Amino acid sequence: MLVLRDGRKLLGVLRSWDQFANLVLTETKERYYVDVPGSQPLRKLFCDIPRGTYLVRGENVLLLGEIDLDRDDENPPGYEEGNVEEVFAIQKKLESERKKNDKTKIRKAGELWGGELEGSGEVLF
Repeated sequence: MLVLRDGRKLLGVLRSWDQFANLVLTETKERYYVDVPGSQPLRKLFCDIPRGTYLVRGENVLLLGEIDLDRDDENPPGYEEGNVEEVFAIQKKLESERKKNDKTKIRKAGELWGGELEGSGEVLF
């Protein structure tokens, strides 16, 4: 399992790496975790999107870990598997709300400190 700097989570078979931590994954799946807003009790969903073979530059790797293959077939604790379209739509909505709130915070901080803070705190590739 790989967590990238931009928050994406990838699961796959590690085939190769080099001295710069560049990684090659095969049979890669991108996993999304979301909390369904407004549901009582809170529903937690996840889904896997197949991505195939993936090459990841080492500078983008935040975390790398091994998964127990015996437990890999089970759902993550507290989560149920959801429809890919539903989970992806919720993820995009939450991401756009987060970006909107971040822009508001950046604007207010810029007004408070008297400077332009645009682009600070964002991961740029």
